[in-house]
Amino acid sequence: MDLSSVRTTGEERNVRVAVDAMGGDHGPEEVVPGALLYAREHPGDTIILVGRTERVRAIAGRDVPASVTFVEAGEVIGMDEAPALALREKRDASIVVATALVKRGQADAVVTAGHTGAGMAAAVLGLGRSPGVDRPALAVQMVTDSGPFVLLDIGANPDSTGANLFQYAHMGAIFAERVLGVAEPRVALLSIGEEKGKGDARIQRATELLDASDLNFIGNVEGKDLVHHLADVVVCDAVLGNVTIKFFEGLSTFIFDLLRAEFRRPPRGPLAYALMKPGLDRIRAVFDYEKLGGSPLLGVRGTVIITHGRARRRMISYAVAVGAAAARARIPDLIAETFQHRRGEAVS
Repeated sequence: MDLSSVRTTGEERNVRVAVDAMGGDHGPEEVVPGALLYAREHPGDTIILVGRTERVRAIAGRDVPASVTFVEAGEVIGMDEAPALALREKRDASIVVATALVKRGQADAVVTAGHTGAGMAAAVLGLGRSPGVDRPALAVQMVTDSGPFVLLDIGANPDSTGANLFQYAHMGAIFAERVLGVAEPRVALLSIGEEKGKGDARIQRATELLDASDLNFIGNVEGKDLVHHLADVVVCDAVLGNVTIKFFEGLSTFIFDLLRAEFRRPPRGPLAYALMKPGLDRIRAVFDYEKLGGSPLLGVRGTVIITHGRARRRMISYAVAVGAAAARARIPDLIAETFQHRRGEAVS
């Protein structure tokens, strides 16, 4: 989530963010220092590190900010485990305990770099869906040549129906309008052709529902259109969304690796780099996906942020910042409020 574009409710209240200290490819060795980075820069917010306390405290060291607390969770859900089974068998897993803190009102948001499926399942089972929402969706802001747009779903539901896509469109529009300040956000479906209705049965059904809705639905966009900001909200199923964002990330890394190799070529490469460095730094900042921190899970009764499993401490600190900003913006309340008035709409 692009924090620079978030429009909060105007209430700069302090919030409590529960961090799954054991999640992610790198575990507490990166998650804990990342959470502490945020805590030192934002002493008014409370950071709750959830995990095996002895190990987490050892990594945190002695210089722990007063705003940081620890909650014991003795189990960890591995990245290769089946989410539903793991949640049943590991009631003391860090993601389960962290989510329960939000459920009990002891935290305002939960942040995890752990198993995406487990994070989503813990949120749905532990917090419940927002009224009127069939399936939650993960959203992310994507960079374009004229500002970010919201893409969803990027990982929550690999088998979405047309009705699900319709609901994602509503949640994405709410996010864009009420949180990012986009008036009458343009909504589009990501498909294989720009003609309205072109695509599989899900796209065609979603098109019918969106055409009959009050959303500013503009039809389809193709992959090549994503960098040109033709829509403010782009909707797709989780498989397509996840492939899309990871291709963007991989392509940007590949391009910068090529540039780096060229600038090392003597004799003109180093000189060219010295001349172009300011511009390259600006471009690199645009493609710095770590600053997005994490993706909000829209459609559950609480603020849940899921970040990359491979996130290092810098990205973790941004993910905690996203959790705090999302909690202040009251995103779940905004979605619940809007869906309460739309529960009678056709979604089948």
